[in-house]
Amino acid sequence: MSAAADFPGFEDAVLGAGLDPLVEALIERAGRAGIGDEGALQLILAARAQAPTHPAPLIAHYRYHFYARHLDEARAVALEAIALAARQLGLPADWRRLQPDTHWGPARLAELRQHAVAPRFYLFALKGYAYLSLRLGAADEGGAVLALLAQLDPTDSLGHRVLGTVLARAGRDVDYDEPDATPEAAP
Repeated sequence: MSAAADFPGFEDAVLGAGLDPLVEALIERAGRAGIGDEGALQLILAARAQAPTHPAPLIAHYRYHFYARHLDEARAVALEAIALAARQLGLPADWRRLQPDTHWGPARLAELRQHAVAPRFYLFALKGYAYLSLRLGAADEGGAVLALLAQLDPTDSLGHRVLGTVLARAGRDVDYDEPDATPEAAP
């Protein structure tokens, strides 16, 4: 059985369809908790355990770590999202093995222009991974993902080119990395 057959409604699932109401309730409870709340993480992990192939718990897991500024953890979840979307699209799970001319081509570009959900989810996961790689000082990795995104989305429909400025600033995001406003006390 192919991975695509494992989740035939993937496009709808990315938009939240097909989620067991109990899993949805776990995610909603986690969302009402404070950013970085450890109890929220446990709820999200329970949701992922109950719906391991559904993208909604994975997205919630990514957002939990991203907004709590657990960047290493968010980056790891982004890789999981890339692999999940890749399975649905018939692409290699490891983005490094993707050959744009062979695996992507004009048909996928046409899907992007039509705003097809699965390829956009894949590209957004790549974009998140690139951003986090840059933020964490993995400029070579982030730059390689940006180069791949330029091939997969040459019209920049998802806005990946803006990450070039993060790369140019050696991974520092001015809006995100503002120094603490509390000045140190003079000796």
